[in-house]
Amino acid sequence: MDLDTFLTSQFLAAALVFARMGSALAFMPGFGERMIALRFRLLLALALSAALAPATPVDVQLLDSPQMLLPVLAIEITLGVWIGTVARIIMSALQFAGYQIGLVSGLSNAFAPETGAFQGSTMIADALMMAGVALIFATDLHHLMIDALLRSYDIFPPGQILPGDLAGQAIKAVAASFYIGFALTVPFHVMGLVLNLGMGLANRMMPALPVFFVATPVLIGAGLFVLVVAAPTMLDGFMQRFADWLSSFTF
Repeated sequence: MDLDTFLTSQFLAAALVFARMGSALAFMPGFGERMIALRFRLLLALALSAALAPATPVDVQLLDSPQMLLPVLAIEITLGVWIGTVARIIMSALQFAGYQIGLVSGLSNAFAPETGAFQGSTMIADALMMAGVALIFATDLHHLMIDALLRSYDIFPPGQILPGDLAGQAIKAVAASFYIGFALTVPFHVMGLVLNLGMGLANRMMPALPVFFVATPVLIGAGLFVLVVAAPTMLDGFMQRFADWLSSFTF
């Protein structure tokens, strides 16, 4: 093999690795956040691809002709987008939980112009998402993400794709995201049920009681208190579920 052929094969192999890892990191939580400049995300993807390319089983010498490179490149991009998108779907469980917390706690009450419809829920959802992203790096979960991208070649060999399995796992990811988000907010639903039941009984015994003006600050205060107490356990449980998915890419 001459030098030109060797360098070309190495470049094409690195390009295939970048196609999967770069497209995955573009959507992966933590690495693909909009607050990070696009050029930095691109440089990170290039650096990781160059560093991990020798450890991957990508070998362009197995291609019979250059025309076969385009389908393989499309498959690698599809797999990378799938990995990053499914990870983002799982991450959206925190956002769903934030909206549920705001709804139960009375922070998104349309009859309260001070908070505004859904503004309180949006604030809590954004706070949980930022906490989740911070914990990804604080707990070294981003190392597990990089390791998962490298191990993805054992689950999805280069140039091979199973559209039915990918679609099925994406549907399961949506279902799991809703389940995780609802499971994280169970304490708040219990709190809301108890407080609303108590306010209903109080209004039953005292019809002249302005229940709305009494219940709103109580719900908000109780919701914020439960959030402070339960937030560490909520985030830890989510990180465990996210790490479990990264270890196998299945539910």
